[in-house]
Amino acid sequence: MRALLTALVGFTTIGLSLVAVAPSARSDTECQVTDPQTGKCLVWVDVPTPGGGDEPVGGDLPDDTGSGASCYWDPKKQGVAGPPAGPVPCTSSTGYWSNTYNCYVQLAKPQPPAGDPAWQGHEPGEGAVYQCYQPQTGILVWFWAQDAPPGAGTGPSPREVALLAIDSMQLEAIDIGIAPEPGPDSVGIVGMPVWMWADDPDQQTFGPSTASASAGGITITATARVEQVTWTMGDGTSVVCRTAGTPYEPRFGGQQSPDCGHSYALSSAHNQGGTYTVTATSDWVVTWSGAGQTGTIRLDGLVRSVEIAVGEAQVLGG
Repeated sequence: MRALLTALVGFTTIGLSLVAVAPSARSDTECQVTDPQTGKCLVWVDVPTPGGGDEPVGGDLPDDTGSGASCYWDPKKQGVAGPPAGPVPCTSSTGYWSNTYNCYVQLAKPQPPAGDPAWQGHEPGEGAVYQCYQPQTGILVWFWAQDAPPGAGTGPSPREVALLAIDSMQLEAIDIGIAPEPGPDSVGIVGMPVWMWADDPDQQTFGPSTASASAGGITITATARVEQVTWTMGDGTSVVCRTAGTPYEPRFGGQQSPDCGHSYALSSAHNQGGTYTVTATSDWVVTWSGAGQTGTIRLDGLVRSVEIAVGEAQVLGG
């Protein structure tokens, strides 16, 4: 019976790999260091759990949820219909859970005698034979391994694997589109509409962007998209835009932006440099799934800024 089940499962063909990741993130993940030239996030760090501090402007973004259990059952690995994929206890009376082998593993006691098919051609003393029990299917098999398979309980959580997927997306701050345009040859007028938008938004600057990552026997797929852009206008006000904004065109004249705009009440002449610093902060929401689990990660802090000049109408008119 042991020889038959060992041959059916073919565990000797399974490779084991673990990828070192950062300690488990607790809640919001924020990019706090950004390349000023490219807007790319340079360092991922943990910040406090939502509700534990000040919420960003537009704090009705989806909550950061789900860290996920590092040990899970996956019926697809066995080609069975169920039970459905999902978390399992990392230890039981039958051993410790291995995501790679999809079962509880422990050293076979006693070890089978020399020549037993469970040794798969190896001699006693060359590695060891382990038993693998799946409570979901009731299958108990034996397999040989040179070293004890690592337990999934010491591996990364699904959330940590999701962070690896996010890192591969290389998300960036939006390229700012604004009217009046930045530069010495463009001056806005107090009280006149200012239009703001994400210039040529794409997967990296606005989403949606999807990527997958694997570690510790877990594969996670994550999808990131910008839920809002918070524009800090430099005059003490902030504008939250739920869309990429509408690019300004000369035919719009003095109309207000339909979805992302502002009007200044004072000239920027009193500021250092004679300009307002306009900063656009992208608030991303990432949904992830895998290992029979789901979660949401909020990413705040991809930032880009420009300087614009705003003057009084009578001064501009001479």
